[in-house]
Order: sequence, then C-alpha cells, then structure tokens
Amino acid sequence: MTTINGTAGTTGNPYAGYGLDASAGTKKKALGQADFLHLMTEQLKNQDPLKPLDNAQFLGQLAQFSTVQGIEQMNSAMGAMASVMENDQALRAATLVGHEALVDASSLALASGKGVNGEIVATSAGPMRVEVVDGSGQVVRRMSVDAPAAGNVAFRWDGRDDGGNAAPAGTYTVRASAGSGQDAQALAVRVAAHIDSVSIEASGLVLNLAGLGSVPLSTVRRIG
Repeated sequence: MTTINGTAGTTGNPYAGYGLDASAGTKKKALGQADFLHLMTEQLKNQDPLKPLDNAQFLGQLAQFSTVQGIEQMNSAMGAMASVMENDQALRAATLVGHEALVDASSLALASGKGVNGEIVATSAGPMRVEVVDGSGQVVRRMSVDAPAAGNVAFRWDGRDDGGNAAPAGTYTVRASAGSGQDAQALAVRVAAHIDSVSIEASGLVLNLAGLGSVPLSTVRRIG
C-alpha cells in the first residue's frame, strides 16, 4: 500500500491522497479497506451534479480498491507461510546436531589427542602434497595423498607431527598442492567437524562446529 496526501470529500479522484495536513503536525496514515469504502461513499455524496463521476473513473477506483484488498490478503498469507517455514526449518536444524559436517575450510582447532578428517579437491590424477602448519607458520606434518582421478579425495591427519609425537592442541592450517616447481597448483581443502549446535539467523541456518566455530550452511559440502 502507498501512503499519499490529500483531503477526502472533494470532487475529482479522492484516491489522489488521504490523511491530514502534515503541516498541522498530524501523522500520515496508510489506506486500508475501510478507508477506500469511506472515501468512495463520500465522493458519491459530494460529487458535483454538473460533473458526475463517469463510469470509467468509477471502475478505475473499484479496481484500486480490489488491488489493495488483494495485497492485504496476500501479505497475511505470506506472513503465515513464513511462520510455517521458520518452524519447519527449526525442526530440520535440530536433526543436524551430533552429526559431522564437511565444510570449505583449511583452518582448524586441534583438540588434544584428536585427529582430523577431510578432503582435497584434486584437479587430476596423481600424487598430492598435504602440509599441516601451526599458528607460528611452521610445518609440523607432511603427507602424500594419491588421487586416482580428478575429484574429492579423502585424507586424515592423526594429530601427530613428522616425528610421531602428538601435536599440541591449538589452531592449525591444512595446505594441499599438486605438481612441482612452476607447475605447482594449490588445491582446495575441506575439513570435517562435529556439529555442536545450530543457530537460526536472519541470513539462514548457521552451524556451530567443534574446532571451527560458526559457519553458514552454504559452506557445508556434506553432512554425515
């Protein structure tokens, strides 16, 4: 609906405006069904007998009334639908808690005595290098993973460094590449994390993952 200014009870098209003069300090109001009916009645009562409202003009005003009525009904229906969808989304979100999500991320928080599962997006068949880097930029683990073909290739870091010692808990980054020298190519990495809880934000579902924090559902590639 549109908020417009004018005075009811005048000749011509009363729908050119409605409400009180803003200079008088009175707030404007939006037209509703009752307003349209009132204005149409007042117009018929106060029209100039020498210049009566013609049929085309009257039908046009009826069409405006029908449009406003339809918009109000549609807004009510859309509001009810949005409420149903939000409730359904909440129920679906609850079933995700406790599962494991594979997300587009290379940083992770390693818990003491734990390991990490993930995937590398291979662009072709062949060996790939995987490096685990700690918060200071030092490589703590180097691994080789063979890709049988282009596509997603699983990998696992057992949480130990190159010497076989358990890496301390903290934040790490996983890097993957294929080729060597000038032909080296960085590859996309995905890591898996436990879904602790799910939040419903204005932007949509947000998964709260152990060791990764909050990530939007759009970054999730697989839930298992």
